[in-house]
Amino acid sequence: MKRIYIYIIVFLNILLSVQSFGQIGGRGVYDFVDATVSARVAALGGSMVPIKDNDLQLALFNPSLISAEMNHKLSLSYVDYFTDINFASIQYARSFEKIGNFAASLQYNHYGTFDYTDETGQITGEFSASEYAMIVGWGRQLDSNFSIGANAKIIGTQYESYSSFGLAVDVAGSYVTSSGWLMSLTARNIGTELKTYLPSENNSLPFSMQFGVSKRLDHVPVRFMLLYDHIQKWDLTYPSQNGNADTDPITGEPTTQNGFEKFGDQLMRHIIIGSELYIGKNLTLRGGYNYKRRQELQIPDKAGMVGFSWGFGVRVSKFSINYARSTYHVIGSPNYLTININLGEFSKK
Repeated sequence: MKRIYIYIIVFLNILLSVQSFGQIGGRGVYDFVDATVSARVAALGGSMVPIKDNDLQLALFNPSLISAEMNHKLSLSYVDYFTDINFASIQYARSFEKIGNFAASLQYNHYGTFDYTDETGQITGEFSASEYAMIVGWGRQLDSNFSIGANAKIIGTQYESYSSFGLAVDVAGSYVTSSGWLMSLTARNIGTELKTYLPSENNSLPFSMQFGVSKRLDHVPVRFMLLYDHIQKWDLTYPSQNGNADTDPITGEPTTQNGFEKFGDQLMRHIIIGSELYIGKNLTLRGGYNYKRRQELQIPDKAGMVGFSWGFGVRVSKFSINYARSTYHVIGSPNYLTININLGEFSKK
């Protein structure tokens, strides 16, 4: 048996063994770790991006992409979300010949300040809410085609006087075919909450598994990607308040989907698509579509561009600047900004 098949079998066994520690279906505490802060990821649909081109930001969702070519790269991201909500992250990568390649990340989400009031409505003070994740990622190229990686996370939240603390890991593997197809499989947020908000609580983390493929076309300056999200759970629709899956949970009106329509709707809720158009060496245009986001967040009478995202990347000297907008609601779209810097280029003569 060839060595590559051994790697794949071992990796799949790891995923199957750790899956039992994750939450099978549904969301959990620390859901913010699945919110992207990368402009490129946001433009391509907002989740794991199976593209191997030494972009440090992609390692947050797929640590098997961490490579020696990321050595001394620095990445800064900022998200101007809705109202006073802001997200930010910083990443740095360093490679070591014998033990592999590492990427350290700090992610911080701030939700603004809120007023304390007494029983009469008088303001007596204020408090804030924030979340953070400190991540150390490791990746290693096993041969010319196959790479593996893992992220270790320290996660914390602070909501007024309530706080929580937990640990989690991601594991991932990527395989590049001889024809240029890239396939990635990830298992994310395998872990536990160590300190809960209340003594009686016992919350699970938002475990998920993803499989993605991408390919840059040979004769056209275009790359496309397709992601199948939440492998571990088939039905991603929200249950209605009365427990009837055939009733719209928002309007309360009965749905009219037949068997094929229901199957298609549930299948598409797993699918995220994205594409990049390369204009020369220094400009890239991007777009993505997230069907699940559109179905969950659109207003029925005015869907607009909910679920769609777009952005661009431009290289200026030693800096790579990426910008994106991702439409969550018809009233507005968050702005994403990422700056990538290769610090190693500054030391070159």
